[in-house]
Amino acid sequence: MGTAQACLIGAVMLLGLLGVPAPGVPGTLLCWAAVLWWATLEHTSLTWGVLAGATVLLAVAQVLVWLLPPRRIRDSGMSWRTVLTASGVAVAGFALLPVVGAVLGFVGTIYVTERVRLGGGHRAAWAATRRAMRAVGGSVLVELMACLLVAGTWLGAVVAG
Repeated sequence: MGTAQACLIGAVMLLGLLGVPAPGVPGTLLCWAAVLWWATLEHTSLTWGVLAGATVLLAVAQVLVWLLPPRRIRDSGMSWRTVLTASGVAVAGFALLPVVGAVLGFVGTIYVTERVRLGGGHRAAWAATRRAMRAVGGSVLVELMACLLVAGTWLGAVVAG
């Protein structure tokens, strides 16, 4: 494998890492695809071992990403209707103003909905909004940490190998 291909694989890996917190970008899949690309080019036991480890780690991370937010949201007392409405507004916000619109749409919708539900109090609505942001943010951090571990392992294997 030449330097140009290694740089391209690294660019895909970096794009995956940057895509993890961005809505609609399959960051985890890009990181895994970069490792798969590298493993199919090199054909060594090290590359296949890194690919196997990356596959297992990213699969476990995806399971955690799907399990963590529902539990935390359920514990916060927020309804699923609020979460689904906020997610829909986030998708529309992403279409109007990429990335920033999704975050503003999600957070703003939860805040307004919780303020109406809780009787107009700012403190209670903001506390509920923060709980929802923590629930979603925790899953993003789990996914980002898994992708960073994969990227670090890949980089270490490239340097060592």
